[in-house]
This record gives sequence, structure tokens and C-alpha cells, in this order.
Amino acid sequence: MNKIYFLGIGGIGMSAIARYYNFKGLEVSGYDRTPSPLTAELEKEGIAIHYEDRPDLVPDEVENCLVIYTPAIPEDLKEMQFVKAKGYRLVKRAAMLGELSRGKECLAVAGTHGKTSTSTLCAHILEQSGEGCTAFLGGISLNYESNLLLSHNNVIVAEADEFDRSFLQLRPDYAAITAMDADHLDIYGKLECMQQAYREFAAQVKKGIVAKYGLPLDPKNFGARIWTYSADDSRADFHASGIRLQADGHYLYDLHWPGGTIKDILVGTLGRLNVENSIAAAALCLLHGTPPEQIKAGIGSFKGVKRRMEEYINRPGLTFIDDYAHHPAEIEATLSSIKEMFPGRKVCAIFQPHLYTRTRDFAPEFAKALSLAHEVLLLDIYPARELPIEGVDSRLIFKDIQAPKKELLQYGELLGFLKGKDDLDVLVSFGAGNIDRLVPQIAQLLEK
Repeated sequence: MNKIYFLGIGGIGMSAIARYYNFKGLEVSGYDRTPSPLTAELEKEGIAIHYEDRPDLVPDEVENCLVIYTPAIPEDLKEMQFVKAKGYRLVKRAAMLGELSRGKECLAVAGTHGKTSTSTLCAHILEQSGEGCTAFLGGISLNYESNLLLSHNNVIVAEADEFDRSFLQLRPDYAAITAMDADHLDIYGKLECMQQAYREFAAQVKKGIVAKYGLPLDPKNFGARIWTYSADDSRADFHASGIRLQADGHYLYDLHWPGGTIKDILVGTLGRLNVENSIAAAALCLLHGTPPEQIKAGIGSFKGVKRRMEEYINRPGLTFIDDYAHHPAEIEATLSSIKEMFPGRKVCAIFQPHLYTRTRDFAPEFAKALSLAHEVLLLDIYPARELPIEGVDSRLIFKDIQAPKKELLQYGELLGFLKGKDDLDVLVSFGAGNIDRLVPQIAQLLEK
């Protein structure tokens, strides 16, 4: 087969695989619902993309064309029905990632939060150490301006996504598990079922598992050895000591691990939560065999991931940070980090809820997490793949927010509202929907 067609090519995981096959010289094309900065980049790289549901634009050589799709694609999409009826070979994105990693030394990172930052840092450590890797990332690395790294060696870094049980397609050599909080209950039904899927993933790991200290994983149940990590619990196999905050919000720490101590690691990205992510990435790379001095250099030179605590403005009196957080635990961790980094300053949080089901399932938790801010600007729900649910809207969250100030706004009202504000100190935007389209405009407005 020399033609690969993508249904949902603009997704972060899909676009990395599309780039990979394009680099390999295959004929790559695809459909997505809406143009985005990511699809614009793919088009610049020579990939043909269209934005209308048109079966006549699917490559017509059934025997010579592989179709890769994302579970976010609706079943009633005409192109999906067409390729099924015509008998094209159809592969889900996660299964394709599983195929690509077979026969390679695979390092994978799973977790309801922290997995994108941790896997991208892992890839960066390997890249800057000189070993290199091929990496399929769930975000755009700010060091490489891409969600794909390429190498001719045998090492693959993959983000292992629990959505739709995708990560069960992977058989990694080493894996990190950062968190097992409730999420995707539209798929799993309840927390216990989701945690069971994580245990199934862990059972597929061949050599070693790096798990956040305290996760419900019994070492007796797995063939691979379990190592633990923590930012502040010295009982973990990999842990930090002497964590100290620098004036610009970055941290220094010493890393203790079974092979010794790495002193004075400077974390290149903002926030205490990135101290913990960096320990997970360091543990994975140390088990893989990366030298300690390369681990330290990699963590220090890491610029982070687009939309993960991304600094747009950071000067005395005005800070603007954008973050992809769309789960209560993520928002709570990020707001706690920001308040610790900038003590005494007033934090204003913008949040666009993502999915009706997630809003319904976690409304009280969202309200509690957002209440850490001094002011909250809450937008309407971004539906993504879902149809509206009666009685579910942003007011479910809004009514329970205990912040001193709060506003309920439509997406289109946000910029106008911010224009009229002269009391902004630390502003942070959250969400996995289309709020990212407004972020450059917010930054521009603030610079003025």
C-alpha cells in the first residue's frame, strides 16, 4: 500500500502519524471537520486535506489505500460509511501506533494527566543526549515545533491514551503511569473500570513500570518490575529533595534514585507539577540507560509543550499562561502551582468546559478547583464529539464556584470583556476545546 488516508487528520495524535508516513514517502491525504493551525502545517508539508464530508475525495484504489481513523469520528460520517461499504482496510489510530511500535524499544507514558508533558520531555532527553528517538506526541513540543520526532534508531516514545481504551494496543518495554483519576466515564462508566484498564495496560509492559507513588497497582500482579516516583515522598524509588523556587517561577531540586543522586536539576518549564513530571521522565530514561548528566541537561533545556503551562507573558505585574487542563484534578494542580509560584498575586482563570458528559459527571469538582482563583470567567461548553444533554450547561459549574468574583460568558464575549478590564495580574486560560484560537488574540490585547 502506498496511499494512507486519514479520517480526522487534524487531531494531535493523528497528525503525528500522518507526518510520519509523509516523511516515509507515502501518499498521505485526509479529511477534518475544521481547518486549524495544525492542518495548515500539514498542508505546508505537502499533505492534501479537505474540510467537507465528501466520499468522492477518498483515494479510489481500495486495494492500495489504508484508512486510519480516530474514535472521535462520528459513525454517520458519509466518508466513514463509504470506506466501510467499499471494503477499505480500516485501522483505528491507536492500533496503528501499536503496529508502528512493534519490534522497537518502546517507552510509553500513560495517565489521566501529565502524560503529554512527560512523554515530550522523555523524547527531548533522548534527542538532546545524542541517542535520538522516533516520538509520537500528544502535543506540540516547543523545542521542535512538532508533535513528531524522527530517528533511524530503534527507540520509540509514545503517549499512551486511555480514551476508548486506546493504550491497550501498546506493548511497551518501559512505561510511566502518572495518574489514574476518574475521567472518560462516558466510556468506562465508573472509576473502577477505568483503573482496571490501567492495570491491563500495566500487565502488557515488558521490562519496567514507573508509577506515581500511591497508585493502586499491586506489584504482585505484573510481570514487569514496578518502580515508584514522587516529588516529595522519600519512600518512592525516584524522589526529589531540596526543591527550591526561583524568582521567575522555575524550580531547582536534587533527584535521588537507586543509582545515586543527580544534584541541582533546573526544571526548564514552569510549576511544581512539572517537577513531578520531570522525575517521571528522568526515571523512564534512567531505566532505559540514559546517562544521569544527559538527564539533567535535558530537563534544564526543555521548553515544554504548547498549551501546557505555556508562558505568553511573564513580567512583574502581568503574567499570562495558557493550559490545556480540562479535568478538575488538572485545573486544581495548575492553579495550586500558579499560586505557589506567584504568592500574593491575584489569579484570574478563564475556563471553557469540554464535553457535556464530563461537565455532568464532574460539575462540583470543577467548581471546587476553579474556586482556588480570585476571579473566574466561565465560558459555554465546547461539545467536541457530543450532542447536547438536556439540563447540562456551564451553569452547573458556575452556581457552586466560591471565588470572590465570577462571570458567565459566551465564547464570543470573552475578548470584549477582557478589553474592558484594567485589574489583570495573573491570567490563566484553561480548556481542550477551541479556546486555543483566542489565546494569541488575548496575548496581543494584553501586550497593548
